Amino acid sequence: MDARPPLPPFDLDTARLKVQAAEDAWNTRDPQKVSLAYTEDSRWRNRDTFVTGRAEIVEMLTAKWNRELDYALRKELWAFEGNRIAVRFQYECRDASGQWWRSYGNELWEFDERGLMARREASINDVAIAQSDRRIFGTRPESERGVPFPLR
Repeated sequence: MDARPPLPPFDLDTARLKVQAAEDAWNTRDPQKVSLAYTEDSRWRNRDTFVTGRAEIVEMLTAKWNRELDYALRKELWAFEGNRIAVRFQYECRDASGQWWRSYGNELWEFDERGLMARREASINDVAIAQSDRRIFGTRPESERGVPFPLR
């Protein structure tokens, strides 16, 4: 597989680019497209689920986006060093009953030399919200790229 720039070791600018690229990809809600950013044998911990490899990533993301309707995500760089990046994120979605949720989380990422993510660990908490409390709508506008997203 070809390289997936930016490549490690990351500096502030390339780490920010990597985080924004991940946000953009996840907001497509296309499991196959998203999976291509990961190594063939990528290892994940997502909440209480452990997956290994692209096929399991596609399966997990397909189930996720079938369950989490109208999903919209914001990621923010927290820290980086060498081939590792830490992010905080928030996303909103609704379930089949119409209940809206905001999910808060932190991720730890580790990349190989080609810029593919070999490891992802995500801790996520969900908070029920009223539809009127929503603040994440679709993909991030260009004018908001690089702007920190408020905690509340």
